[in-house]
Amino acid sequence: MIIARVSSNVLSRRAVCGGICVLLAGCTNAPQSLFSGAPRGIDRYAAVYGPIMDGSYAIPALDLDVTANTDLLRQDVAFSTPYRPGTIVVNVAQRRLYLVQRGGRALRYAVGVGREEALNFRGSAVIGQKTTWPRWTPTADMIRRMPKYAAYAGGMPGGLENPLGARALYLYVGDRDSYFRIHGTNEPTTIGSAVSSGCIRMFNQDIIDLYNRVPLGAPVVVL
Repeated sequence: MIIARVSSNVLSRRAVCGGICVLLAGCTNAPQSLFSGAPRGIDRYAAVYGPIMDGSYAIPALDLDVTANTDLLRQDVAFSTPYRPGTIVVNVAQRRLYLVQRGGRALRYAVGVGREEALNFRGSAVIGQKTTWPRWTPTADMIRRMPKYAAYAGGMPGGLENPLGARALYLYVGDRDSYFRIHGTNEPTTIGSAVSSGCIRMFNQDIIDLYNRVPLGAPVVVL
């Protein structure tokens, strides 16, 4: 497992700037054509969502016969926004995540969100930590709502059965962990639904792609 963190001093300086400064920070990513020269229809996604050998873990291909709705799959889309390239914008109502690019474009990913409105994070944050094959430890509140999670109170090691999937991006507010994550999933059929305990889940192929594109400190806005 690889864990990277933003130092508390760096995050504290961001916190002093306030929400506007956080939103205007971030990296710059050039627009990218995901499927240049690829065939039309579902076949163009076969390579993007194919099997991945990630260290010792064999991530299976996304079953495109089941996920036939291409609107749930990664897209390069027009996106008018005040946020600078490199900003992650999550629209909870749409169940979509946008990575802002240059030229009025964004990479759009489908996500799963909190099953109850009150469970969802709202506001501005930064990516304060990045982890591969993260360990999952349910919070006391999660255990209270779903007592079956008590079996994992001591934590569940990363792996294919872990509900956080292949990667996790940890949302920090100032220098504090918000305990909200953008992460993969071992339940790909839940993407595009309101089913989680409040974190933002993605297909494993998509969270790996996003993880590789965004640095520590990247701004996040959850609408």
